[in-house]
Amino acid sequence: MNAILWVIQSLIAIVFLYSGVNKSIYSRQKLVSKGQTGVEGLSKGMIRFIGISEILGAIGIILPGLIDVFPFLTVVAAICLALVMVPASIIHYKRYEPKNVITNCIIFSMCVFVTYGRLAF
Repeated sequence: MNAILWVIQSLIAIVFLYSGVNKSIYSRQKLVSKGQTGVEGLSKGMIRFIGISEILGAIGIILPGLIDVFPFLTVVAAICLALVMVPASIIHYKRYEPKNVITNCIIFSMCVFVTYGRLAF
């Protein structure tokens, strides 16, 4: 079970690190053209804040368990990243983007699984 959790945590970290780095360096127009349509209508500062938060979440879902310091932070990161997927799903649903809604729901489920797995084992 531990190996499965690490694989899922790694996938979550990759997704959020990629998204966070993009939001930290690219303009809103570039992000929309890359498929990150959820940033339309957001200020540059808010997009950067979300990007940095996603990078920190990616670090938080891996690093505490990796170095075995405050491993409960992995659970906190998984919960926070799952919570981010709720409004993301709503935004994409309102924009009639079913592929993005499904992706958000899968990521949400992975985060919930990691939360449960790390609390139970």
